Amino acid sequence: MTQITRRLPIGAEIVPDGVHFRVWATEAKKVEVVLEGPTPQTFPLEEEKNHYFSGLVKEAQEGTRYRFRLNGEEALYPDPASRYQPEGPHGPSQVVDPFKFQWTDQHWKGVVLEGRVIYEMHIGTYTQQGTWSSAKRELLELADLGITIIEMMPVNEFPGQFGWGYDGVNLFAPTHLYGQPDELRDFIDHAHSLGIAVILDVVYNHFGPDGNYLRAFAPHYFTHRYVTEWGDAINFDGPDSKEVREFFIANAGYWIDEYHFDGLRIDATQNIYDTSTPHILSQISQQVRKMAPQRLTYLVAESEDQKTNLVKPLEEGGLGLDALWNDDFHHAALVRLTGRNESYYTDYLGTPQEFISTIKYGYLYQGQWYSWQKKRRGSGSLHLNPAAFINFIQNHDQIANSAHGLRLHLLTDPGNYRAITAFMLLSPGTPMLFQGQEFAASTPFYYFADHTPELAELVFKGRKEYFKQFASIATPEIQAALPVPAHFETFNKCKLNFLDREYHSKEYALHRDLLRIRRHDTVFNTPRLGGVDGAVLNSDAFILRYFGDHELDTRLILINFGVDLQLSPAPDPLLASPEGTAWEILWSSEDPRYGGGGTPPLATDQNWRVLGHAAVVLIPKKMEST
Repeated sequence: MTQITRRLPIGAEIVPDGVHFRVWATEAKKVEVVLEGPTPQTFPLEEEKNHYFSGLVKEAQEGTRYRFRLNGEEALYPDPASRYQPEGPHGPSQVVDPFKFQWTDQHWKGVVLEGRVIYEMHIGTYTQQGTWSSAKRELLELADLGITIIEMMPVNEFPGQFGWGYDGVNLFAPTHLYGQPDELRDFIDHAHSLGIAVILDVVYNHFGPDGNYLRAFAPHYFTHRYVTEWGDAINFDGPDSKEVREFFIANAGYWIDEYHFDGLRIDATQNIYDTSTPHILSQISQQVRKMAPQRLTYLVAESEDQKTNLVKPLEEGGLGLDALWNDDFHHAALVRLTGRNESYYTDYLGTPQEFISTIKYGYLYQGQWYSWQKKRRGSGSLHLNPAAFINFIQNHDQIANSAHGLRLHLLTDPGNYRAITAFMLLSPGTPMLFQGQEFAASTPFYYFADHTPELAELVFKGRKEYFKQFASIATPEIQAALPVPAHFETFNKCKLNFLDREYHSKEYALHRDLLRIRRHDTVFNTPRLGGVDGAVLNSDAFILRYFGDHELDTRLILINFGVDLQLSPAPDPLLASPEGTAWEILWSSEDPRYGGGGTPPLATDQNWRVLGHAAVVLIPKKMEST
């Protein structure tokens, strides 16, 4: 067999003499590649060791559409490592030339620690057109706002005409619904030119139920030893798992190498099961770094069980990721602002101490008893830099996990919403906005998925069952009003209306100003362990004191979710300004430009008055000598 140098262990790759195909097929004795055209052409592949089949086809080229035939049977299957599915997951695969695109980001350095602000984006609903090209036109606006990282919801090929992307089946193929592969490259290249990194949300814990042909090639991709909520778990540690691991490690590196993504957000790591050493996530971490040696990459984990070992360095026995979604932050905020603590919000009260603790220590649950799950939850994070925690008050899941898919600003009063926004955007953790949050989008965000009628019915039934854990949503009248995931209208209603930037200019100004402060004030944009302390004032109000390198590098934030508070006496030392200074208002959520009612002096001879439903940021100012 002629030795071919390949970039990936599987898939179709253009080489000087044609296209080289390679596929893992444990169930096959014979594999052929069938090129589409007026007269289909069939070429046998040669069997290697470990059930790989490969071969050079000189008749194939960029743009050639093809499928595989197994054991001479009539059925034809798309490539498990297809780089593009122009007709969706059930159609033929297409040969892609990853080198045709002319990159301009040679000097891009990647994701730096200071000033990270994440923006979660679903391409299909971000614009009315729902394409990478149309989303590209909005990047300058995001850069001007202060966004430094886009977290793109999954874009791998999935069935139907719309969906979230978490039921993907072709992990190497950017979905045809959003445009051509080079249009995704163009989006990322333009983002880099504006100083914005782009990371990709990937699903390595299950495959979608429709359009998944992997079992025809190798049932060993899956295992019944573990159970996920969404389907069979991936076989990372059982028999024949070596090639499965190779598939996913290659996929992680592929997005970094061929598309210049700056990292990955790894979905539901609690359902990535691996008892072997090294763990699959540590190998994925290493592969991502290897594929981008000249730039800083960023690996984010969703961890429902709150395992901080995910972000411990490899040399210390960890898995080498960088950051963790902090659900505790979200849950405390939502309970505070809505008054609801049903279902998985049961273990949160939205108290001032919860807010102080999550700012100082990351997770609230680091091994304590968690009554909702009837077990202990979480692991220690007291030692972690606060930047390792991604804090948010909205994301795709949490907005959709409500009866009407409403944004949080519609579920609480304006003053407290402005206050919680300031708390999040100025926190030492890494803040994340969900698309449209910056201008108080009027559009909802539902769960939507276009499936076959039979599967769609099962999905909707499962969705209703899931909602029954919420006592308020379990009522017959709400159950009857839930949006149908498979209806086009459910999807279409979620598309952003950028006129909201004008209609809600006050909310937009709020986010813009807070992100400007974060960007330019080193006290806020340089997170450090132990860099903030706090104190509870009463059941609704608290203070946060930020510390920098010098005595005057200190900031004070007063947050009050209740009524006006007359604080006298005020014995807490965190309220005292540095010697020779007095506190001056740097920013207030009650500024009229945000729709507020004005901010009277806070510290007076009558002691402190803390505004209700407000957040105020103070900075020390040297007093004139008398």
